[in-house]
Amino acid sequence: MATLTHKDLTTIFLALGILLASARLLGELAIRFRQPAIIGEILAGILLGPTVLGTLAPGISQAVFPMSGSPAIVLKGVAAVSVVLFLLAAGMDVDLSRIFRQGRAAMAVSVSGIVAPFIIGGLAAWAAPELLGRTEHTPPLIFVLFFATAMSISALPVIAKTLMDLNLYRSDLGMVVIAAAIFDDLAGWIIFAIVLGMMTQGGPTFWIGGTIGLTLLFVAFMLTIGRWCIHASLPWIQAKTSWPGGVLAFALTLALLSAAFTDWIGIHAVFGSFMAGVALGDSPHLRERTRATINQFVSSIFAPLFFASIGLGVNFIEHFDLLLVLLVMAIAMLTKVVGCGLGARAAGMPWRESWAIGFGMNSRGAMEIILGTLALEFHLIGNRMFVALVVMALS
Repeated sequence: MATLTHKDLTTIFLALGILLASARLLGELAIRFRQPAIIGEILAGILLGPTVLGTLAPGISQAVFPMSGSPAIVLKGVAAVSVVLFLLAAGMDVDLSRIFRQGRAAMAVSVSGIVAPFIIGGLAAWAAPELLGRTEHTPPLIFVLFFATAMSISALPVIAKTLMDLNLYRSDLGMVVIAAAIFDDLAGWIIFAIVLGMMTQGGPTFWIGGTIGLTLLFVAFMLTIGRWCIHASLPWIQAKTSWPGGVLAFALTLALLSAAFTDWIGIHAVFGSFMAGVALGDSPHLRERTRATINQFVSSIFAPLFFASIGLGVNFIEHFDLLLVLLVMAIAMLTKVVGCGLGARAAGMPWRESWAIGFGMNSRGAMEIILGTLALEFHLIGNRMFVALVVMALS
């Protein structure tokens, strides 16, 4: 029976310790310069990965962060758990009631903000797949759907933070932007889940029709019966168990079981944890201090490990394609700004506020990076497109 050797364990502990310390340090440094922590966390991985350390001292890089063998498999496993928990926290930020409260304006912005980037991004990927980085092994239709989805998603946490910094979060304009971004996130992840199902053909368990059907049933269940069960369980859990251990264990168990289910039906595990977060975060019984504890637990440990690990697998200098980066950024920005701006205008908002909403919805960030990471993992895209998506998301 294969086991981890003493040397393997030493390498794993050393790699995780260095990765977490570096990511936290550079993340805090980024915050000091009024930048998102994710920039510093990804930079830590770039410095420790093949881009910098692998170029300057390849022997040390390979010894501490091996690209193959048991330690590499364990590090990838830790990154997988980290991104699942990060999506749990991201899902908890989704407030479903805001979509309905904002009514016509939010729905118009969200629909146009998905449709315009999706159609134009899809047409661009269909017309110039090689220019946009499609690999020879990726079916054209799946690449088109992936690129269209990547252009459509906004970054809810980044949008919320930006609006808070500008004191616009609780304004009418801010609420329209937040509600539209919530719908964008939900729709974008559902579409991407279906794309993954098409690519894997449901794995060994289901055919594609079964995978898509079960995905939609899972979404419906989590937004109705599942949400009600969580809502009914939380008062008992918070009253009968020690805080914060009881509810923290409940949230993580829910995320991991949901992740296991969606992975089993042929959709990536992150989708399950995201929907679990949506259902959990929507309950008024979830205390604010509990929500804050979960967010701090994830953002302090697991999110830095995941985002730092991104830089360990790709040489960002070697695979940097300026033309591709500029093209991806142009398509992403123009389609999102124009689409959302016209949607807001169609809902009766003044031109000035409509364009403000369009630029607000153009915020990118962690969601696009996770989308790119999963696409790279499943060989939907190559390293050049992955680097372009990361640069676009951080711009």
